[in-house]
Order: sequence, then structure tokens, then C-alpha cells
Amino acid sequence: MAERLAAPVLLVVGVSGCGKSTLGARLASALNWRFQEGDALHPPANIAKMAAGQPLGDADRQPWLAAVAAWIDGRRATGEAGVVTCSALKRAYRTLLCGGRPEVRTVFLSGSRELIAGRLAARPEHFMPASLLASQFSALEPPDREEGALIVDAAMDVDDQVAWVIRVLSL
Repeated sequence: MAERLAAPVLLVVGVSGCGKSTLGARLASALNWRFQEGDALHPPANIAKMAAGQPLGDADRQPWLAAVAAWIDGRRATGEAGVVTCSALKRAYRTLLCGGRPEVRTVFLSGSRELIAGRLAARPEHFMPASLLASQFSALEPPDREEGALIVDAAMDVDDQVAWVIRVLSL
């Protein structure tokens, strides 16, 4: 039996409102890969907690991160390329999602508080209120050189972001 070739998976990370969902969906569309909105993998209790203006703690995030990891492993098992979004604010979270998974590449959307605050204010229907932005930046441990994440400027035009990621990662 022939061994299945590992298909790439892009993990698009960053604080809420940075543009993960937009970039992830557009990358998946451009590459004809499967897309998973990471927020859809949150347990209902997490959504309710955030909607009530309460930040998630590490224990709250564990079942969500496990669901994201399971989605990634599903792609790996089938050899199907994919793109998944997840804030993955801390290095430990990214290690959990990428460790032992060499086909996973992290794309980190980096943006100023002012840019992100403006975006959050423009999406009042989202369960994640703008009042939690400070907690997002407080928890954020931006990827360092050792992690090998591709750093993307959240202020760039989305078409330019997509083209740049595809070009830099040779996809």
C-alpha cells in the first residue's frame, strides 16, 4: 500500500478581528483547499462566555484547541490540504497545534491595537465583543523567529495578503 503524501495545512492565527477568517477563506478559495472557521469549533460554553464579555482562560481553550488539532489531523489522515483559523495567542497553543505536524505552516496576522479595535467596532453582530480586545493583546505571545511563522501585515489589502502568502510559501 502506498504511503499517503502529507498535504499542507495553513494555520492562520492572530487576535480577534485581525482578519483571520477573511484571509483563511480567501487562501482556501485561491488554493482550492478545504477551509475551517476555527470559531465554529468552540464549545457553546466558550461562545457564551465571550459573548458575556468574559475572556477565556487556558482551561476554557483546551477543548477548542483539541477540536482544531483534530481537524488538522483529519486533513493529515486523508491527505487533504486545508486552511484553519484559530487565535492561538500563546506559543504553547501553537506548539500543541503544530508540534509533530511538519506539514502545518503558521500564518500570523499582525496588526496594531488601533487597526484591530476599528475592525471589532465594525462587526457588532460577532460574539466576540470589542471590550475583550485588551485581554487578547495581553495574552498574545507573537511568534518568534524560532517558530518559523509567516508574519503578515493585517493592514495589507486581502488580495495582496493572499498573493504574498502563496508566493512566499510556494503554494
